[in-house]
Amino acid sequence: MGKRLQTYETTDIIVTFDPNICIHSGICVRGLPEVFDVRRRDWVRAYAAPAADVVAQVARCPSGALQVRWPSASSAPDAARREPPAGAS
Repeated sequence: MGKRLQTYETTDIIVTFDPNICIHSGICVRGLPEVFDVRRRDWVRAYAAPAADVVAQVARCPSGALQVRWPSASSAPDAARREPPAGAS
């Protein structure tokens, strides 16, 4: 049985983490340490930086274990609504 999907919500964004596919590259932690800190129980604090910074850092996750969603489709940035995710067909 796999580990459960972890969800971290703010009013602006929702960050999810799938520990089953994480390759532990550390890119998230090194790139935005005020948000991503594995020494904390709540290791993703999406509220600790502007949403745009969190979205940009999550996009650098090489495994796709980190993902971003918006609380509602209308709150997603225009570019995010128009562009399909990387690798989408």
